[in-house]
Amino acid sequence: MSEIIIRKAVVADVVAMQRLINAHAEQGEMLSRALHELYEDIRDFNIAVVDGEIIGCAAVHVNWANLAEVKSVVVDNAYQGKGVGRKLVTAGISDARALGVAALYCLTEQPEFFRSLGFHEIERDQLPRKVWSECIRCAKFNDCTEIAMRMEILDTPATAPADPLTSLASLPVRSHGK
Repeated sequence: MSEIIIRKAVVADVVAMQRLINAHAEQGEMLSRALHELYEDIRDFNIAVVDGEIIGCAAVHVNWANLAEVKSVVVDNAYQGKGVGRKLVTAGISDARALGVAALYCLTEQPEFFRSLGFHEIERDQLPRKVWSECIRCAKFNDCTEIAMRMEILDTPATAPADPLTSLASLPVRSHGK
């Protein structure tokens, strides 16, 4: 097998990423992604490449000062079971640590895979409400079988504002036209 290269995604990768993600979404394995979502979140993604072909991707999306979601983890069927998913998620964990994120979570139907990486199962109600904004568009929303999992990655979390509205209220008001 040719060498598997893990690298940060760039805008030229988006169409191939969407094709891979949505092929697995059509099989009911994950949420589909619109092109605009992938372009907007391009900095969240690492991709796996073999001989110039994208064979996998995974994102780590920061939700708050100390929490990020591992999502859109997908590997082409021909490369599953060869450690590609592990390499992609491990790269995302390194990215999250570098950003100062203290913990990661995921919603998955593959808990054994995430357990092998150090995640542990948690109750869904331990996740912030914002997490569910994407779930609403899932066909399985009312009959979800995904398992919530979490992984602590930093000993000293960043200081988070207590209330996002308080943070906004402290911004100076600018008058227009002056």
